[in-house]
Amino acid sequence: MPKSPFRRCHTPNPCRSLLITHIRNFSIIAHIDHGKSTLADRFLQHTKSIDERRFQDQLLDNMDLERERGITIKSHPVAIRYAARNGEDYVLNLIDTPGHVDFSYEVSRSLAACEGALLLIDAAQGVQAQTIANVNLAIREKLTIIPVINKIDLPAADVDLCLEQLEEVLAIPAEEAILASAKDGIGIDDILEAIVDRIPAPSEPAHSQVQALVFDSVYDAFRGVVNFVRVRSGSIKRGDQIKYCSNGLSSEIKEVGLFRPAMTPADELATGSVGYVIPNVKTPEDSRIGDTITSKHNPCTEPLPGFKDVRPMVYSGIYPIDTGDYETLKQSMSKLCLNDSAFVFQAETSVALGFGFRCGFLGLLHMEIVQERLRREYGMDIITTYPSVIYRVFQKSGEQVEIDNPLYLPDPSTIDRIEEPLVHASIISPSVYIGSIMNLIMEKRGICLQTVTVDQNHVMMDAELPLHEIVIDFYDKLKSISRGYASMDYEPAGHQVAPLVKMEIRVNDEPVDAFTSIVHRDYAHTRGKLLAEKLKEIIPRHLFKIAIQAFVGGKVVARETVGAMRKDVTAKCYGGDITRKRKLLEKQKEGKKRMKQVGKVSIPQDAFVKVLQTKSN
Repeated sequence: MPKSPFRRCHTPNPCRSLLITHIRNFSIIAHIDHGKSTLADRFLQHTKSIDERRFQDQLLDNMDLERERGITIKSHPVAIRYAARNGEDYVLNLIDTPGHVDFSYEVSRSLAACEGALLLIDAAQGVQAQTIANVNLAIREKLTIIPVINKIDLPAADVDLCLEQLEEVLAIPAEEAILASAKDGIGIDDILEAIVDRIPAPSEPAHSQVQALVFDSVYDAFRGVVNFVRVRSGSIKRGDQIKYCSNGLSSEIKEVGLFRPAMTPADELATGSVGYVIPNVKTPEDSRIGDTITSKHNPCTEPLPGFKDVRPMVYSGIYPIDTGDYETLKQSMSKLCLNDSAFVFQAETSVALGFGFRCGFLGLLHMEIVQERLRREYGMDIITTYPSVIYRVFQKSGEQVEIDNPLYLPDPSTIDRIEEPLVHASIISPSVYIGSIMNLIMEKRGICLQTVTVDQNHVMMDAELPLHEIVIDFYDKLKSISRGYASMDYEPAGHQVAPLVKMEIRVNDEPVDAFTSIVHRDYAHTRGKLLAEKLKEIIPRHLFKIAIQAFVGGKVVARETVGAMRKDVTAKCYGGDITRKRKLLEKQKEGKKRMKQVGKVSIPQDAFVKVLQTKSN
């Protein structure tokens, strides 16, 4: 029997007699790759919260995918005991957060469970786009912000510039900043003391009724749903009867505990604590992130403010390669939804791919991560279709519909106009690359609204672009032309009317719905030619010629032909008149003509994978 993925420590009641004034709840926020996970590692080592023999880099990143890519995908809570200089013992509840723009919803959920935040700034890179976005999230939650200039040991570090940006861009006094190097352990003591001194303790509740915010959840095959909670008031212990406020579901608590950093059972979770609760709930759909847990017999009058439902921005189809895995894929997606509230799915069918699901994501990286997690964590072999966004279609009859699947675009004769979603993008880059970035924005049908000088070496550009152009390859090209120095953050910015058309790919005059997409009319030829050329390379040759065509409104905009396999029928024709060879060739020609009428084209499964990985427009 396989072991449970959760490591468990059996320290009895690690938070006994802990005063609420000795609890500090905080997050680490920063741009991607500014050292959040490394700083969390140093905290655990410095406070001896983890044995050296069990220590490994990126300790809180427990997914193989996170370690391979060097990014944080999920927020990870951990309770740290710290003996402060004033002689008192404190429990510091840290929730590590991701830095990529696609996972900003994870950051907002983490901040909702905290009273303070460490703002990490790379001394070599300075303030980046996601730094500004995360600071705004923390300000919205009214958190105490402690700025930390990290990586001061690097030869390229420019501390003075970072302090200047801190005041000019973020309006945070430079004297509040702490200089540190998480890698070398410099300034760790000062940061821990600042957490104790500057971040307020959880406020005393106005009542004794149980209120606990579910800020994250996971699914354990052995124990069912595991809720990560922040207790706002009251206390929760094993055996309590609790109720979810959103659906009224009641359950008995089987276990409560803390993250130290492994899941450590405790006697109870008191007011102000961050820990986990394991109710007797086996179905992932019964537990929602952002819900409030309260007592069944003495419920609270109203739930805690939850989280806004995150609306997906990118849609794609996910299909099992083996159609017999459909139900298994459905169950795997339900479990994945439990700890990824931004991932949504619904059933759909495709002529080419069979039964599958239409899935919503926050961005291309989010889509990539979900696909990889389905493959690794649940062992699913899947195919994904070309990503699409939600379009507003206004019909001549006055009806308005939202389309996330190109197959459902109404007949062009009934359409009055189509509106595509826009995003407002903030790009921070070294000023030397400003010309190349502006060209990229125009190439992607965007408009540069303004350019602001951040300091003598950096500029910040505000631009408005179609979301479809952002999710495909904009970020990759931005990093390429700026040699990795530019950073970007974006948010929805309404819709605009655009000349959009449905482009379908036909193979041997048969439409292949998996390759259908909605494109800008001016880019239809380029996109169609690219797909046709890719398919020509992948589709194996048959005994007859295969036409690969890109159609827009019944008109062919691009075409490629896969040549036929030919047998040399004249190989055994020795000597004689030329008419003998011509007769054999004519006979072969007639046979191929009949074959083209009755023959079917076999498209290999890996063709869908290879073509749909093409990101260029």
